Amino acid sequence: MDTPPYGIRRVVTGHDVDGKGRVVDDGAVEPITSDLMPGYAAYRLWGNDEPPTFPDDGSPLPADSYFPPRNGSRFMVNLIPPGEPSPPADVDVPAALAELDLRMPGAMAHMEPDTPGMRTTDSLDYVVVVSGEVTLELDDGERTVLRAGDVVVQNGTRHAWRNHGTEPCMIVGVAVGADRST
Repeated sequence: MDTPPYGIRRVVTGHDVDGKGRVVDDGAVEPITSDLMPGYAAYRLWGNDEPPTFPDDGSPLPADSYFPPRNGSRFMVNLIPPGEPSPPADVDVPAALAELDLRMPGAMAHMEPDTPGMRTTDSLDYVVVVSGEVTLELDDGERTVLRAGDVVVQNGTRHAWRNHGTEPCMIVGVAVGADRST
């Protein structure tokens, strides 16, 4: 598996016993990569399955699945390489899928096997393009090209991110769990 050349540093604050703000964690976040999608990387920065309460010590709260449940949230950075993902011919697909499910629990269940990259999540996603260019694809092939500085408010729609450019694209997103009425 190739590790992308992007380092993501996460600084976490919390409260000490007197209620004063302190840095409680400062370090690199390892990317989640897979032989199934060479060049892709997901950095899961933070998340919670319930609303937080303060003061707290800055410890991570439970965030079991990759996408948030109702009232939960996720903060992530994704690196999308140019072109369509194409795993090497010698990849053990069942083993790679099992590993990916361990590292991104439940994420693959949202993916459409007949339409690679398409998914629907029960979340309101705030996304900003940090670098590069990416195309947001929606139902019926509707496409919108996004560049650095562009922002998307993704309201639980069926979508895919496609990089038709020549450089990797980095997006930053916050997903907030929502309800879906059929």
